[in-house]
Amino acid sequence: MSTMWPNSDETQELLHPADAGDADAANSLLDRHREAVQKMVRMRLDRGIAARVDASDIVQDVMLEASQRLSDYVKNGTSMPFHLWLRQLAKDRLIDAYRRHRGAQRRSVDREKRLDAKYSDQSSLNLAAQLPDHELTPAAATLRRELEERFLLALEKLNEDDREIILMRHQEQLSSSETAEALGLSAAAAGMRYLRALRKLRDVLGSDQSGTL
Repeated sequence: MSTMWPNSDETQELLHPADAGDADAANSLLDRHREAVQKMVRMRLDRGIAARVDASDIVQDVMLEASQRLSDYVKNGTSMPFHLWLRQLAKDRLIDAYRRHRGAQRRSVDREKRLDAKYSDQSSLNLAAQLPDHELTPAAATLRRELEERFLLALEKLNEDDREIILMRHQEQLSSSETAEALGLSAAAAGMRYLRALRKLRDVLGSDQSGTL
């Protein structure tokens, strides 16, 4: 199980009492997933609409919908883990927000803009270092921030499919099987997509470093 999403065994212990009408269990179930959903939404909220759409509002809508549809999720006996079902609700809400607020505007305009402050809370990517901030020297902390910003800038230059699978594996830390299930792909197809995305990201990072982009 990924570190960003809550433990699945504890989630299972709350699901059935929540469905049976235990309000405390339902609240605990959703509350323990709220932070992960918030991170997932913030990472994917398009910068062009971020000024008009509050991530917290999207998260609240996701939690409300999850509460209303919880019985259906349990009764349908779906094999999809709860956290994958919840993140799919969040993805649907993000798509709706994009359609409402962006319409026919070109995403290419946004790609030319610098990353703004909304990325400042995304240090959970931790691709530059594994040490917690309090164990880093000031110079090392600065270097990590620079590397993370470089990574995010490079990520912006990938297409949506490549960017999404890298976020799933690195930011959400979903396993290969979870990623395949969430994308509706076979394990082999998801693995190949991930490897291709990594190669493209490496190429972008290498080009940026050499100053050719």
